[in-house]
Amino acid sequence: MARITSIAFATILFNFLAVALAKAIPQVSHDVIIVGGGPAGLSALSGLSRVKRKAIMFDSQEYRNAPTRNMHDVIGNDGTPPAVFRGLAREQISKYKTATMVNATVQSVTPVHDEGYFRVTADGKEYTGRSVILGTGLVDILPSTPGMTDAWGKGMYWCPWCDGYEHRDQPLGILGPLRDAYSSVIEVRHLNTDVVIYANGTENDEEKAVLNKKYPGWDKVLEAYNVTINNASITSIERLRNGSVANDPKEDLQFDQFRIHFADNSTAVRNALFLNAPTVQRSHIPSQLGLGMADKKIVVGSKFNTTLPGVYAIGDANNDGSTNVPHAMYSGKGAAVKIHVALAHEESAAAISKRGLEKGAWRSIGDDLEALWKRAQSV
Repeated sequence: MARITSIAFATILFNFLAVALAKAIPQVSHDVIIVGGGPAGLSALSGLSRVKRKAIMFDSQEYRNAPTRNMHDVIGNDGTPPAVFRGLAREQISKYKTATMVNATVQSVTPVHDEGYFRVTADGKEYTGRSVILGTGLVDILPSTPGMTDAWGKGMYWCPWCDGYEHRDQPLGILGPLRDAYSSVIEVRHLNTDVVIYANGTENDEEKAVLNKKYPGWDKVLEAYNVTINNASITSIERLRNGSVANDPKEDLQFDQFRIHFADNSTAVRNALFLNAPTVQRSHIPSQLGLGMADKKIVVGSKFNTTLPGVYAIGDANNDGSTNVPHAMYSGKGAAVKIHVALAHEESAAAISKRGLEKGAWRSIGDDLEALWKRAQSV
């Protein structure tokens, strides 16, 4: 066997130690992988890019607020169409060299527990990251009633902060189970005083018992506010006027109008409709990972961390109690900060460990170089 010099042996030994130490920080393609390209995911990507974290965001191009005409109550972007907002955000984030945005749907997220990283598959390609952020959002489950899809987000809404102001002081109809209607009345009272609840057959003893327990005296409040209940079954929603065309930009008013058709052949006309509809997770990834869930939302802690270490959930998908664009952006930035600091602590601990072992290795090599060299020569 060819003989080696003492210096070469020392270098080989040091390099071996360096490789062993490097395993303390997983060798991955990205620091963070973000699943979801809405306001939450974009905010997370921006926050990570600002501290030079190498992050990639996968955007399935499916958005909960896609049907709505404009975003509202978003400071600096009040009235901006969602697609315009996302486009501007992408343009601004694209200047960061560590940020990558890919239009693709994530098929799987797999923890590699013994190595401390995650393997993500999107459109047949594999990526790895030390942390994963889920900004995958929710899907509103609309009734199959004809006309609902056309109305949704365009004169029919579920959030008074998002769309109520543009339909203020207009006749409003509240759709959905009676048990949900009372809280909706309380929310919209300062915006609309001409309110009718269309309970669609849910005005029954069971629904009233729920309300009596949760909101004692609810019926007296409705009476005082002159809110009536129509319990006829709804068969279809017909648009009579489109607020995209019929509007007053100076006053921020949109004049939609709908005719509600009932099974008894009667009809009712309302300018705006407030719908209480259930939601489900848009992505299968939370279920795939076995994350803790509550009321069909991902359970998170104060740092937006889920029940699986290294995985964070932001925006509508999590259960921290709010679903709107400002909240999505706040949670995205919050998760970005928490993850960056957590990764930085891991790196600092690894650096201290590596530095100590480097000193020990060189000291050993320096003190016992002759013995080490002779041992190598005898191999």
